[in-house]
Amino acid sequence: MTYTYRTSGTCSTQIDLELEDGIIQSVAFTGGCNGNLQGISRLVTGMPAEEAAGKLEGIQCGWKPTSCPDQLSKALREALAQEQK
Repeated sequence: MTYTYRTSGTCSTQIDLELEDGIIQSVAFTGGCNGNLQGISRLVTGMPAEEAAGKLEGIQCGWKPTSCPDQLSKALREALAQEQK
């Protein structure tokens, strides 16, 4: 299942991800810190979405109440909910 998430409060504007049976197949960010986001994407590929979401949830970027990893956790949880429907 492919899922698109519009981010809020971050430099990246969108996250496109693909899940298969709750496992992350791919993640791509639009905008943001390209090198860091490529690294995050590679690290979570092949990981259970719930596990990745738990590790990334609540990370802040400087003074902001969220971050690209935190937004990815939200995207993963929404995608999991969609996958279960």
